[in-house]
Amino acid sequence: MFNLAIPEMLFEKVEIDGVPGYEVVVCTPEPGPITTTGGLTLEVPLGLEALRGADTVLIAGTGHRYLPDPRTVDAVREAATQGLRIASICSGAFVLAEAGLLDGRSATTYWQLTQELRLRYPALDVQGDVLYVQDGQVMTSSGYAAGIDLCLHMIRTDYGAAAANTVARLALVAPVRPGGQTQFTQTPLPPERGTACADTRGWAMRHLDEPLTLTDLARHAGISVRTLTRRFHAESGMSPLQWLLHQRIERAKELLETTTLPMDRVARACGLGTADSLRQHVVRRTGLTPSGYRAQFSRLATA
Repeated sequence: MFNLAIPEMLFEKVEIDGVPGYEVVVCTPEPGPITTTGGLTLEVPLGLEALRGADTVLIAGTGHRYLPDPRTVDAVREAATQGLRIASICSGAFVLAEAGLLDGRSATTYWQLTQELRLRYPALDVQGDVLYVQDGQVMTSSGYAAGIDLCLHMIRTDYGAAAANTVARLALVAPVRPGGQTQFTQTPLPPERGTACADTRGWAMRHLDEPLTLTDLARHAGISVRTLTRRFHAESGMSPLQWLLHQRIERAKELLETTTLPMDRVARACGLGTADSLRQHVVRRTGLTPSGYRAQFSRLATA
Protein backbone atom coordinates (compact mmCIF):
# COMPACT_ATOMS: atom_id res chain seq x y z
CA MET A 1 0.00 0.00 0.00
CA PHE A 2 2.79 2.43 0.92
CA ASN A 3 4.74 1.70 -2.28
CA LEU A 4 1.63 2.32 -4.36
CA ALA A 5 0.70 5.52 -2.50
CA ILE A 6 4.09 7.23 -2.89
CA PRO A 7 3.89 8.16 -6.61
CA GLU A 8 0.38 9.59 -6.33
CA MET A 9 1.21 11.45 -3.11
CA LEU A 10 4.17 13.23 -4.73
CA PHE A 11 3.51 13.48 -8.47
CA GLU A 12 -0.04 14.75 -7.97
CA LYS A 13 1.33 17.71 -5.97
CA VAL A 14 3.35 19.04 -8.92
CA GLU A 15 1.87 22.13 -10.53
CA ILE A 16 3.65 24.12 -13.21
CA ASP A 17 2.11 27.50 -14.02
CA GLY A 18 -1.18 26.27 -12.55
CA VAL A 19 -1.21 23.10 -14.67
CA PRO A 20 -0.71 19.59 -13.25
CA GLY A 21 2.78 18.33 -14.02
CA TYR A 22 1.75 14.67 -14.11
CA GLU A 23 -1.24 12.40 -14.49
CA VAL A 24 -0.87 9.30 -12.32
CA VAL A 25 -2.64 6.13 -13.48
CA VAL A 26 -2.65 2.79 -11.66
CA CYS A 27 -2.99 -0.40 -13.69
CA THR A 28 -2.64 -4.14 -13.20
CA PRO A 29 -2.64 -7.33 -15.34
CA GLU A 30 -6.05 -8.34 -13.92
CA PRO A 31 -8.35 -5.31 -13.50
CA GLY A 32 -10.73 -5.50 -10.58
CA PRO A 33 -10.34 -6.02 -6.83
CA ILE A 34 -6.72 -6.49 -5.68
CA THR A 35 -5.97 -7.75 -2.17
CA THR A 36 -2.95 -6.02 -0.65
CA THR A 37 -0.47 -7.46 1.82
CA GLY A 38 -2.15 -5.36 4.50
CA GLY A 39 -5.44 -7.17 3.98
CA LEU A 40 -7.22 -4.24 2.33
CA THR A 41 -8.73 -4.54 -1.13
CA LEU A 42 -8.10 -2.01 -3.90
CA GLU A 43 -10.30 -1.62 -6.95
CA VAL A 44 -8.06 -1.13 -10.00
CA PRO A 45 -10.17 -0.68 -13.14
CA LEU A 46 -7.38 -0.38 -15.72
CA GLY A 47 -5.31 -3.13 -17.31
CA LEU A 48 -1.84 -2.99 -18.79
CA GLU A 49 -3.15 -1.31 -21.94
CA ALA A 50 -2.91 1.92 -19.90
CA LEU A 51 0.85 1.83 -20.45
CA ARG A 52 0.38 2.75 -24.09
CA GLY A 53 -0.13 6.41 -23.25
CA ALA A 54 2.54 6.62 -20.56
CA ASP A 55 5.78 8.58 -20.46
CA THR A 56 7.08 6.81 -17.35
CA VAL A 57 6.35 3.34 -16.00
CA LEU A 58 6.89 2.85 -12.27
CA ILE A 59 6.69 -0.63 -10.74
CA ALA A 60 5.69 -0.62 -7.08
CA GLY A 61 7.05 -3.21 -4.69
CA THR A 62 5.05 -6.37 -4.18
CA GLY A 63 5.11 -9.46 -2.00
CA HIS A 64 5.37 -11.61 -5.14
CA ARG A 65 8.96 -10.82 -6.01
CA TYR A 66 9.98 -14.40 -6.81
CA LEU A 67 7.61 -14.91 -9.75
CA PRO A 68 6.85 -11.60 -11.48
CA ASP A 69 3.68 -11.80 -13.56
CA PRO A 70 4.77 -12.60 -17.15
CA ARG A 71 2.22 -10.13 -18.53
CA THR A 72 3.72 -7.31 -16.48
CA VAL A 73 7.22 -8.34 -17.48
CA ASP A 74 6.28 -8.30 -21.17
CA ALA A 75 4.51 -4.95 -20.87
CA VAL A 76 7.46 -3.33 -19.10
CA ARG A 77 9.89 -4.75 -21.66
CA GLU A 78 7.75 -3.37 -24.50
CA ALA A 79 7.55 0.02 -22.81
CA ALA A 80 11.34 0.13 -22.58
CA THR A 81 11.71 -0.62 -26.29
CA GLN A 82 9.52 2.43 -26.97
CA GLY A 83 11.93 4.63 -25.03
CA LEU A 84 9.78 5.15 -21.94
CA ARG A 85 11.42 5.91 -18.60
CA ILE A 86 11.22 2.83 -16.38
CA ALA A 87 11.50 2.88 -12.59
CA SER A 88 10.88 0.64 -9.60
CA ILE A 89 10.37 0.93 -5.87
CA CYS A 90 11.64 -1.74 -3.47
CA SER A 91 11.09 -5.29 -4.81
CA GLY A 92 9.71 -3.90 -8.08
CA ALA A 93 13.33 -4.21 -9.26
CA PHE A 94 12.69 -7.96 -9.68
CA VAL A 95 10.18 -7.21 -12.46
CA LEU A 96 12.71 -5.00 -14.25
CA ALA A 97 15.40 -7.65 -13.85
CA GLU A 98 13.11 -10.40 -15.17
CA ALA A 99 12.40 -8.22 -18.21
CA GLY A 100 16.16 -8.00 -18.87
CA LEU A 101 16.15 -4.23 -18.42
CA LEU A 102 18.82 -4.32 -15.71
CA ASP A 103 21.33 -6.54 -17.52
CA GLY A 104 24.68 -4.78 -17.48
CA ARG A 105 23.22 -1.89 -15.46
CA SER A 106 23.63 -0.69 -11.91
CA ALA A 107 20.52 -1.20 -9.78
CA THR A 108 19.33 -1.47 -6.21
CA THR A 109 16.47 -2.83 -4.13
CA TYR A 110 15.55 -3.13 -0.48
CA TRP A 111 18.73 -4.02 1.42
CA GLN A 112 17.34 -7.35 2.71
CA LEU A 113 16.74 -8.44 -0.90
CA THR A 114 19.99 -7.33 -2.52
CA GLN A 115 21.73 -10.69 -2.19
CA GLU A 116 18.71 -12.49 -3.61
CA LEU A 117 18.56 -10.08 -6.55
CA ARG A 118 22.29 -10.52 -7.13
CA LEU A 119 22.05 -14.33 -7.14
CA ARG A 120 18.94 -14.55 -9.32
CA TYR A 121 20.22 -12.06 -11.90
CA PRO A 122 24.03 -12.19 -12.04
CA ALA A 123 24.17 -9.83 -15.05
CA LEU A 124 23.21 -6.93 -12.72
CA ASP A 125 25.57 -4.65 -10.86
CA VAL A 126 23.61 -4.57 -7.59
CA GLN A 127 24.34 -1.56 -5.39
CA GLY A 128 23.31 -2.70 -1.94
CA ASP A 129 23.86 0.44 0.12
CA VAL A 130 22.26 3.32 -1.76
CA LEU A 131 18.83 4.98 -1.80
CA TYR A 132 18.29 4.88 -5.55
CA VAL A 133 20.19 4.39 -8.80
CA GLN A 134 19.68 5.90 -12.24
CA ASP A 135 21.34 4.08 -15.10
CA GLY A 136 20.23 5.56 -18.39
CA GLN A 137 16.44 5.43 -18.75
CA VAL A 138 16.09 2.90 -15.92
CA MET A 139 15.83 3.82 -12.24
CA THR A 140 15.57 1.62 -9.16
CA SER A 141 15.15 2.48 -5.50
CA SER A 142 15.65 0.62 -2.26
CA GLY A 143 12.80 -0.12 0.12
CA TYR A 144 9.93 1.80 1.64
CA ALA A 145 10.64 5.54 2.03
CA ALA A 146 13.48 5.52 -0.50
CA GLY A 147 10.70 5.50 -3.10
CA ILE A 148 9.99 9.05 -1.94
CA ASP A 149 13.58 10.01 -2.71
CA LEU A 150 13.33 8.43 -6.16
CA CYS A 151 10.09 10.26 -7.02
CA LEU A 152 11.50 13.59 -5.85
CA HIS A 153 14.59 12.91 -7.98
CA MET A 154 12.34 12.32 -11.00
CA ILE A 155 10.40 15.53 -10.32
CA ARG A 156 13.65 17.45 -10.01
CA THR A 157 14.90 15.93 -13.28
CA ASP A 158 11.68 16.89 -15.08
CA TYR A 159 10.91 20.28 -13.56
CA GLY A 160 13.92 21.39 -11.53
CA ALA A 161 14.93 21.71 -7.89
CA ALA A 162 12.39 24.40 -6.98
CA ALA A 163 9.45 22.19 -8.02
CA ALA A 164 10.87 19.17 -6.19
CA ASN A 165 11.52 21.17 -3.02
CA THR A 166 8.00 22.60 -3.12
CA VAL A 167 6.55 19.09 -3.31
CA ALA A 168 8.77 17.95 -0.45
CA ARG A 169 7.47 20.80 1.70
CA LEU A 170 3.84 20.08 0.80
CA ALA A 171 4.28 16.38 1.57
CA LEU A 172 6.18 17.12 4.81
CA VAL A 173 9.15 14.99 3.77
CA ALA A 174 12.87 15.70 3.55
CA PRO A 175 14.19 17.62 0.52
CA VAL A 176 15.73 15.76 -2.42
CA ARG A 177 18.57 13.53 -1.23
CA PRO A 178 21.37 12.19 -3.45
CA GLY A 179 20.86 8.60 -4.58
CA GLY A 180 24.25 7.49 -3.31
CA GLN A 181 23.29 8.19 0.28
CA THR A 182 23.34 5.06 2.43
CA GLN A 183 20.16 3.07 3.12
CA PHE A 184 21.31 2.32 6.65
CA THR A 185 20.08 5.28 8.69
CA GLN A 186 18.21 5.13 11.97
CA THR A 187 15.65 7.60 10.65
CA PRO A 188 15.55 7.39 6.83
CA LEU A 189 13.46 10.56 6.46
CA PRO A 190 14.05 12.70 9.56
CA PRO A 191 11.15 15.04 10.31
CA GLU A 192 11.67 18.73 10.81
CA ARG A 193 11.21 18.22 14.54
CA GLY A 194 11.61 15.35 16.96
CA THR A 195 15.24 14.41 16.27
CA ALA A 196 18.28 15.68 18.11
CA CYS A 197 19.73 17.76 15.26
CA ALA A 198 16.48 18.85 13.56
CA ASP A 199 16.56 22.38 14.99
CA THR A 200 20.21 22.77 14.00
CA ARG A 201 19.48 21.63 10.46
CA GLY A 202 16.67 24.18 10.26
CA TRP A 203 18.96 26.89 11.62
CA ALA A 204 21.67 25.98 9.11
CA MET A 205 19.16 26.16 6.24
CA ARG A 206 18.40 29.75 7.27
CA HIS A 207 22.10 30.63 7.34
CA LEU A 208 23.41 28.94 4.18
CA ASP A 209 24.89 32.24 3.04
CA GLU A 210 27.27 32.19 6.00
CA PRO A 211 30.57 30.21 6.26
CA LEU A 212 29.24 27.59 8.68
CA THR A 213 31.70 25.18 10.31
CA LEU A 214 31.34 22.02 12.36
CA THR A 215 32.04 24.14 15.43
CA ASP A 216 29.20 26.52 14.52
CA LEU A 217 26.77 23.62 14.11
CA ALA A 218 27.87 21.94 17.32
CA ARG A 219 27.61 25.20 19.26
CA HIS A 220 24.04 25.72 18.03
CA ALA A 221 23.12 22.15 18.96
CA GLY A 222 24.78 22.53 22.37
CA ILE A 223 26.87 19.38 21.94
CA SER A 224 30.43 18.48 21.03
CA VAL A 225 31.60 18.21 17.43
CA ARG A 226 32.08 14.48 17.89
CA THR A 227 28.57 13.99 19.24
CA LEU A 228 27.13 16.20 16.51
CA THR A 229 28.84 14.15 13.80
CA ARG A 230 27.59 10.88 15.26
CA ARG A 231 23.99 12.06 15.69
CA PHE A 232 23.91 13.83 12.34
CA HIS A 233 24.95 10.70 10.50
CA ALA A 234 22.45 8.58 12.42
CA GLU A 235 19.60 10.93 11.52
CA SER A 236 20.45 11.86 7.94
CA GLY A 237 22.90 9.25 6.68
CA MET A 238 25.45 11.99 5.95
CA SER A 239 28.17 13.80 7.79
CA PRO A 240 27.25 17.40 8.76
CA LEU A 241 29.51 18.89 6.07
CA GLN A 242 28.19 16.51 3.38
CA TRP A 243 24.65 17.50 4.29
CA LEU A 244 25.58 21.19 4.31
CA LEU A 245 27.17 20.99 0.85
CA HIS A 246 24.14 19.17 -0.52
CA GLN A 247 21.81 21.86 0.82
CA ARG A 248 24.03 24.65 -0.60
CA ILE A 249 23.92 23.08 -4.06
CA GLU A 250 20.16 22.60 -3.85
CA ARG A 251 19.75 26.25 -2.85
CA ALA A 252 21.98 27.29 -5.75
CA LYS A 253 19.87 25.29 -8.19
CA GLU A 254 16.70 26.85 -6.84
CA LEU A 255 18.15 30.35 -7.22
CA LEU A 256 19.27 29.56 -10.77
CA GLU A 257 15.73 28.45 -11.59
CA THR A 258 13.82 31.27 -9.93
CA THR A 259 16.02 34.39 -10.17
CA THR A 260 18.22 36.28 -12.60
CA LEU A 261 20.96 36.90 -10.02
CA PRO A 262 24.51 36.98 -11.42
CA MET A 263 26.54 33.86 -10.73
CA ASP A 264 28.73 35.46 -8.09
CA ARG A 265 25.66 36.55 -6.12
CA VAL A 266 24.11 33.10 -6.41
CA ALA A 267 27.36 31.62 -5.10
CA ARG A 268 27.41 33.99 -2.12
CA ALA A 269 23.71 33.52 -1.34
CA CYS A 270 24.07 29.76 -1.00
CA GLY A 271 27.45 29.81 0.73
CA LEU A 272 29.54 28.39 -2.11
CA GLY A 273 31.73 31.49 -2.11
CA THR A 274 32.71 32.24 -5.68
CA ALA A 275 31.32 31.78 -9.18
CA ASP A 276 34.14 29.30 -9.90
CA SER A 277 33.16 27.21 -6.88
CA LEU A 278 29.50 27.38 -7.91
CA ARG A 279 30.40 26.17 -11.39
CA GLN A 280 32.50 23.29 -10.08
CA HIS A 281 29.77 21.97 -7.79
CA VAL A 282 26.85 22.44 -10.18
CA VAL A 283 28.71 20.72 -13.03
CA ARG A 284 29.65 17.83 -10.75
CA ARG A 285 26.07 17.40 -9.53
CA THR A 286 24.10 18.04 -12.73
CA GLY A 287 26.50 17.76 -15.66
CA LEU A 288 25.53 21.32 -16.65
CA THR A 289 27.23 24.65 -16.09
CA PRO A 290 25.23 27.09 -13.92
CA SER A 291 24.25 29.10 -17.00
CA GLY A 292 23.31 25.89 -18.82
CA TYR A 293 21.26 24.73 -15.85
CA ARG A 294 19.46 28.09 -15.71
CA ALA A 295 18.73 27.99 -19.44
CA GLN A 296 17.23 24.50 -19.13
CA PHE A 297 15.26 24.84 -15.90
CA SER A 298 14.46 28.52 -15.39
CA ARG A 299 10.79 29.14 -14.73
CA LEU A 300 11.20 32.82 -15.54
CA ALA A 301 11.65 32.18 -19.25
CA THR A 302 8.16 30.69 -19.51
CA ALA A 303 6.42 33.07 -17.11
